[in-house]
Amino acid sequence: MNSKIFKSIIAVVTLVLASVAGAAEHHAAQALEHAAVGSVHGDMGHAKVLTQHAKVALMHAKASEKEHAEAHMHMIKGVNHLKEAVMHGKINHAEIATKHINEAMAHLKASIGK
Repeated sequence: MNSKIFKSIIAVVTLVLASVAGAAEHHAAQALEHAAVGSVHGDMGHAKVLTQHAKVALMHAKASEKEHAEAHMHMIKGVNHLKEAVMHGKINHAEIATKHINEAMAHLKASIGK
């Protein structure tokens, strides 16, 4: 199969999946969508259009990178609080362990966007 046709099909499938999955709010999907469309235009020799899509893809990729970093930070804090909860639970400090497990829950929820 011709690589231009294949890339065109991939771009169309990406666009369809992005719209079906409600990906308008998901930066990584938007970055992928714009990169795929930009690639198709690049294959057709449309450097200016490729550049426009690459800029938008970069903007969404950076936003996604930031979201994932924040989620990761919350997961690290959640893990640390769970370790503290286990440690204090082992030595019968229920009140302190409860505070740590509640903090862990807050961070775990934040890591998944809830």
